Amino acid sequence: MAKLKHFGILKIKHFVIFLTLLVLGSCKNEPKHLTKLTGRQIAIDSSNILVDSIQDFITPYHNRVEQILDSTIAYAPFTISKTDGKFNTTAGNLMADIVMSETNPIFQKRTGNTIDFVLLNHGGIRSIISKGNVTARTAYEVMPFENSVVVVELKAESLLKMVDYLIKAKRAHPVAGIQLILNKDNTVNSFTIGGKPIAMNRTYFVATSDYLVTGGDNMDFFKDAVSKTETDYKIRNAMIDFFSKVDTLSSKVDLRYYQLQ
Repeated sequence: MAKLKHFGILKIKHFVIFLTLLVLGSCKNEPKHLTKLTGRQIAIDSSNILVDSIQDFITPYHNRVEQILDSTIAYAPFTISKTDGKFNTTAGNLMADIVMSETNPIFQKRTGNTIDFVLLNHGGIRSIISKGNVTARTAYEVMPFENSVVVVELKAESLLKMVDYLIKAKRAHPVAGIQLILNKDNTVNSFTIGGKPIAMNRTYFVATSDYLVTGGDNMDFFKDAVSKTETDYKIRNAMIDFFSKVDTLSSKVDLRYYQLQ
C-alpha cells in the first residue's frame, strides 16, 4: 500500500509539473504585427493657443535665424533667371559655376583629382535671384532641397550618352567646364571638355547632385559610374559660401551650350 501511495503522489507531482509548463507555454509572448496605421490632419490656425513659456524659449533662436538669413552677403545687378536662354541661362550658369568653384578644392584635397565639369538639372532651380541684395535666404529659395554634391567618374562612352540626353531633353540643364555646339539639325558640331575634344581612352570626373546620381530626371548614364565620391557639401551651402566671397554676382548667357543658326 505504501508503494501505491507514493505512486499516487508521484502522479500528482507529474500532473502539477505538466500543468505549470502548459500555463507558462500559454503565457509566451506572441510577436506583435502592425495591422493598421491611421492618421489625421491637424490644422494649425488661430484656434491654437500659444504657450508663453515655449514661445519665450523659441523667440531668441527664431530672431537670430531670421537675422542670419536676411543679412546681405552679395548684390545682384539684374534678375538672374533660368528662363532667359534656350540652351543655357544666367541662373543655370551661375549654379554650375558655383558648384565647380566651391566643390573642386574639397574634391582635390580628398582625392588628388580635379573636377572636369559640372552637370545639374534645370528643375532643381526653384526661384529667380531678384535684382538687389542677395542673402542666405536667397540660396534657400533657389535651392530649397537638401541635395549635396557628388562627384562621379564616368567613361567617355557614358559622356556620349549624356550628350545624347542633353540634345533630346531640349532644356537648359546647368553645365560648366564643357562646350557643346549643335548644328541646325540637332546633330553635334563639337563637344569639348576643358577646351579639349573628348578622349575615348580616359575617364572624367563630373560633379552633380545626389538626386541625379540615382537616375533622377532620367539621367541614367550616371548609373554607369566607375567611382563615386560623396562630398557631404550641400549645393545650397556652396551657394552661400560663394555669395559670401563676392561683392556682385555676374552671370550671363554664353557659348557653353548653343546651336548654330
